[in-house]
Amino acid sequence: MELLLKIFPYVIGLVVLGVVISLFTGIGGVAQGGDFNRRHGNRMMRWRVGLQGLALALLALYAWLRNSHG
Repeated sequence: MELLLKIFPYVIGLVVLGVVISLFTGIGGVAQGGDFNRRHGNRMMRWRVGLQGLALALLALYAWLRNSHG
């Protein structure tokens, strides 16, 4: 359990980095417009929302594990 609690912040950080990358890719696509935005704009929004949900779930799980075992 100790190893899991040590690794969790890094996993959460990677997921948050994915959120930031998908957010800026989506914003760039909207700002640029054109073919990229038509083909990938909605997909980038779905990825961002999914990754945000995963990040929140991981944060909640980490907080619960830390409080119940600390």
